[in-house]
Amino acid sequence: MSDKKEIVVDINKEIWAAACILRGNLDASEYKQVVLGLIFLKYISDKFEEKYQSLVAEGEGFEEDKDEYMSEGIYFVPIDARWGYISEHAHVEEIGTVIDTAMRSIEKENKKLKDILPKNFARAELDKRRLGDVVDLFTNKLPLVDSSSNKDILGNAYQFCLSKFAEQEGKLAGEFYTPSSIVKTLVEVLEPYKGRVYDPACGSGGMFVQSARFIESHSGKINDISVYGQESNPTTWKLAQMNLAIRGIDANLGEYHSDTFFNDLHKTLRADYILANPPFNLSDWGGDKLQDDVRWKYGMPPSGNANFAWLQHMIHHLSASGQIGMVLANGSLSSQTSGEGEIRKRIIEDDLVDCIISMPANLFSSTGIPVSLWFLSKSKVQKGKTLFIDARNLGSMTTRKLRELSDADISKISETHRLYLQGKLENEKGFCAVVDISDIANQDYILTPGRYVGIEAEAEDDELYTDKMERLTTELYTMFETSHSLEKEIKKRLGKLDA
Repeated sequence: MSDKKEIVVDINKEIWAAACILRGNLDASEYKQVVLGLIFLKYISDKFEEKYQSLVAEGEGFEEDKDEYMSEGIYFVPIDARWGYISEHAHVEEIGTVIDTAMRSIEKENKKLKDILPKNFARAELDKRRLGDVVDLFTNKLPLVDSSSNKDILGNAYQFCLSKFAEQEGKLAGEFYTPSSIVKTLVEVLEPYKGRVYDPACGSGGMFVQSARFIESHSGKINDISVYGQESNPTTWKLAQMNLAIRGIDANLGEYHSDTFFNDLHKTLRADYILANPPFNLSDWGGDKLQDDVRWKYGMPPSGNANFAWLQHMIHHLSASGQIGMVLANGSLSSQTSGEGEIRKRIIEDDLVDCIISMPANLFSSTGIPVSLWFLSKSKVQKGKTLFIDARNLGSMTTRKLRELSDADISKISETHRLYLQGKLENEKGFCAVVDISDIANQDYILTPGRYVGIEAEAEDDELYTDKMERLTTELYTMFETSHSLEKEIKKRLGKLDA
């Protein structure tokens, strides 16, 4: 691992350790805003300070000119909100009030941040001594990295803390965080190099961040994509705005949080790429009040489950050559109830389904529901065909409860899809298969990959049956003898203890 990666890992761990100490009696959902708010404050202050020093060096006296910063997309930070000022007051009793005031000052000078930043640092439940210690940590640790890397360091810290909060919040985490390996898989398959990228249930903005990373890692330009999103949860909407600002991503998430079904903030948008992880099996989505909506081209979604409402909403917002990569609960692959089977059939017959991937279990900290990735396209390369991938055996457990796909696993999936697009893919028993729509029709339009890829063939066994039975029987009796011997030894020792 490079020195830079080691620094990132160490800083992430220290920030998280400090966050845990700072928590006190606060719920994870509350102190999440405290930690992430501080990371954001440090980031915009650092970017401001970098430009400030360059203006001072020019000697023209423009270092306090707001326009000098705004013209380069840098937030203007007033004197009472600059990190140096915050750091000087780290251990005064009013440090919470100092930070709240800083947040208000920044919002006042930067209209785009109005009503977004957390202003809850003065609350009595927040230990001010520990808050000062966290400020010291940021002051002392982050300058170890040169200024050109601060964006990555702080951006990574933000994402790292989001993932840790997701682990702590369990089921509630689904509202704001999608596991990084799922997001990476979606992005690596879709390859969103340029155009309009949209997420109608954007959470904390992870899809956009990973899209930007993909573009940068392939020598592209982040300005080649324009980002659109929507989020109904007010707190999560604010987290997304801060997350994207740290990454230098200029996004249109609407002027406020809002329900995508009832108040579509991007009605005229036709996106080139849609990436989303909408709420699974959402039951109370108000479908009965949207009976004649123009988005339900393939059929009215059931009022008790929003899966096919989300899917059709995204299809509606696709450009003529647009593509979708989304996460859905596995039930959507085969459900025949409440008209879902008919909707799925019509979408398949319209030749929109490009690829379906069954994902491994335990990828989410928020739910044990097994999921699949759906990839749809309005301009399929392989017309009349669908690629099925069974990726349930990929990945490894990173904790007792969580599984994660490695970069190699993700590359295997994306390369399989790439070969499929090139017409060079050979079916692999138990892993992937290219299937004609007519064959899907013969399966009642069920999209479960296992039906099409089959079961992986067992490795050939050259050992004769009689020889194998003799060997295994001998091994079994040897184990029995060892077990009896150990049992005798244990009884013998226990007898000595009783004597």
